[in-house]
Amino acid sequence: MPSHTLLVLTGPTAVGKTDCAIRLASHFNCPILNADSRQIYRDIPIGTAAPTAEEMRSAKHYFVGTLNLTDYYSAARYEEEAINLLHQLFHDHQVCILSGGSMMYIDAVCHGIDNIPTVDEDTRRLLRTRYEQEGLDTLLSELRLLDPAYYDSCDKRNHKRVIHALEICYMTGQPFSSFRSGTKVRRPFHIVKLCLNRPRPELFDRINSRVPAMMNKGLLDEVKKVLPYRHCNALNTVGYKELFHYLDGEWSLDFAIEKIQRNTRVYAKKQLTWFKKDPSVRFVHPDDAVQQAIDLVR
Repeated sequence: MPSHTLLVLTGPTAVGKTDCAIRLASHFNCPILNADSRQIYRDIPIGTAAPTAEEMRSAKHYFVGTLNLTDYYSAARYEEEAINLLHQLFHDHQVCILSGGSMMYIDAVCHGIDNIPTVDEDTRRLLRTRYEQEGLDTLLSELRLLDPAYYDSCDKRNHKRVIHALEICYMTGQPFSSFRSGTKVRRPFHIVKLCLNRPRPELFDRINSRVPAMMNKGLLDEVKKVLPYRHCNALNTVGYKELFHYLDGEWSLDFAIEKIQRNTRVYAKKQLTWFKKDPSVRFVHPDDAVQQAIDLVR
């Protein structure tokens, strides 16, 4: 039985992961590894609900605000860096916490990720331009020809995955599906997974109230500052895309805020659907999460 434990705290956006993670880090006297694919970028702490400076003084955090918006990053790179860091941290800590809602990042650390080649910038730019000019249906038709196996199984509404599969096909000359083994890696530490959840009305109320709170903290000014980088993948996310429409004069501010709330609710449901597919995940209300985590790690 491994002597070290990775405590995974995940759950939908706005459920209360940061507070629980800090309380547990205080109990176990351990660090927190962020598993949010947008909080890892600097210059966008408000829209990503990144831990505040005060919260990060309460517990040591890793992978928060460490990348420039123009930096390329992937789940594969995150896996490599997080696993290397855990090997170091477990020398001094029996428990480490992985906290966040990015499903691919959590899976990469817990199960490993296929060794898929890194896409070069020229190929990435080409496919992004084609998507913008030709649309998703055209790219799907091409994917069906180049990789029918992946076409049959992929989420055809998820343009990011369709684009990525075509990027690999273009760059390597091989089907994207040929790089996907699906083999899970066994880690040399024990993994305990808790998914924080709330009744849907409670969760949606938190989401709806959080957006005006972000606006009061200066989200619009934050979006204005990063407007020159709007083409970066780091900003292809809820909160920024909608306010870009407002700044372009296409939407009113009130409508943009309503769209942020709606799209955040949709994303939260998508996260929960993903987490429910993992039989190792235990669902728990945030009010009960700290004590349950302590009991499970004993």
